[in-house]
Amino acid sequence: MSETASISLGIATRYATALFELAKEGGALKALEADIAALSDALAVSPDLRAAIASPVVSREDQGNVIKALGTKLGISALLANTLALMSEKRRLFVLPQLLTSLAAMIATEKGEVTAEVTAARALTAAQSKKLAETLKARVGKTVILKTTVDESLIGGLVVKLGSTMIDTSVKAKLAALQNAMKEVG
Repeated sequence: MSETASISLGIATRYATALFELAKEGGALKALEADIAALSDALAVSPDLRAAIASPVVSREDQGNVIKALGTKLGISALLANTLALMSEKRRLFVLPQLLTSLAAMIATEKGEVTAEVTAARALTAAQSKKLAETLKARVGKTVILKTTVDESLIGGLVVKLGSTMIDTSVKAKLAALQNAMKEVG
């Protein structure tokens, strides 16, 4: 991890920890979770928003106005709105994506949940997703939230990332292993 990324993550984690503790004390974790989802969606679909919070050329006042308008439009809680206003004043909005990720992880931990990143060759049916979540829950002992993506280059099977564990049952990986074994023989 580069030094800049490490510093950004440190800043985001400090803000996230403070915000999480305040929301927890105030019984507002559900509202904060909804706010995180709304802001994450807004960042995902708007390159202009990402540019506005990351650009050093955009003034504090303009960043503050953008965040205030966004907060009003999304109906985010006063606690998060005030935190974002403070971050805008301190020129710290560039860490907003890391802040949202950290907050989501803290809330998931509080709820006893873990997220598994699943890459499949085809979209999983509801029954397949449910069965996979149950199997992973039995393995880790926590509720598992699946974050599923489709990658047709896998040909078949799944790649599951759960924390530091990766399970690769894809046909692509099996073919690569077979190809390596054939090279060793010949």
